[in-house]
Amino acid sequence: MAPICKLWAAAASVAALVAASAALADDWPNHPVLVASPFAQGTTNDIVARTVLDPAGSQIGQPFVIENRPGVGVTSVVKATPDGYTLLLATSALTMAVVLHKSLPYDVAHDLAPVAMFGGEPSMLMAAPEKGYNSVADLIAAAKANPGNVKFGSVGIGSASYTAGERFRQLAGIQLAHVAYSGPAAALDDLTAGRIDFYFVPVTPALPLIVQGKAVPLAVSTPKRLQSLPGLPTLIESGYPLPIYLTWCGLAAPANTPVAIVSKLNSIIGKVLDLPAVRTKLLRTGYLPEPMTAEQFAHFVAEDLAAMAKLGAEAHIETAN
Repeated sequence: MAPICKLWAAAASVAALVAASAALADDWPNHPVLVASPFAQGTTNDIVARTVLDPAGSQIGQPFVIENRPGVGVTSVVKATPDGYTLLLATSALTMAVVLHKSLPYDVAHDLAPVAMFGGEPSMLMAAPEKGYNSVADLIAAAKANPGNVKFGSVGIGSASYTAGERFRQLAGIQLAHVAYSGPAAALDDLTAGRIDFYFVPVTPALPLIVQGKAVPLAVSTPKRLQSLPGLPTLIESGYPLPIYLTWCGLAAPANTPVAIVSKLNSIIGKVLDLPAVRTKLLRTGYLPEPMTAEQFAHFVAEDLAAMAKLGAEAHIETAN
């Protein structure tokens, strides 16, 4: 075949694929869409997903059916037909799993297509009152003066509070002692009693502790200062730019899902996140709505994967099989 003929043939093939993708999107969805959730019903991620997907289903005329499949949700989606009818509730646990396990039955970067971001939960660096820290600089100075003696709490390796503490340690170039707890209540009890120095707490539960004087806020992970605490600097202002969201939630599809369907899904989610009622419900859970294009969300996930890989290597996290 002459080169010019090959060129025309290739162009025709691409045009046919684009047309086929558009046709699929026009017809999608003509029956309910399954969303596999690796989380139990009633958890924060589950509530966030239902808050967004229930009105999204009303907009497209077909329901998003959330199936709670703890432990198997991701695997079932990567093996599904990439037709837009099987999706995954994708969260920060997805990227952390790469650090916690030597091997996984899927490749997050290649087996999934990020579709839409719902939002994320910002955190606050909270210190024990009796320690006398009034700023992030005070905490860093104490850690440098007493290497390995300043303690931070978490609810276990792999949790958002652990990730925050370790990434903070990396950025600050300090040595810290990690204390793991069975749950946030135990960690907060020890923080308020001064048995640990600091703990990263989601903004919503942090606010009552501040009002009651049980913990001292040093900085917040949001890009701008909180209206409710205008005197509290951000971590960025303090010189330690941790991610805004250490816990995030969104939607992913199997790799090779038609681009037109991904774009349609993304557009629907973006419109839902602009609804005042949806925004209000998300804010009550502690999540900030964060609409992104599919490309922006893919970049966000790729950056989080890279950050988690760096954390795993530098923190020497022991991985499970």
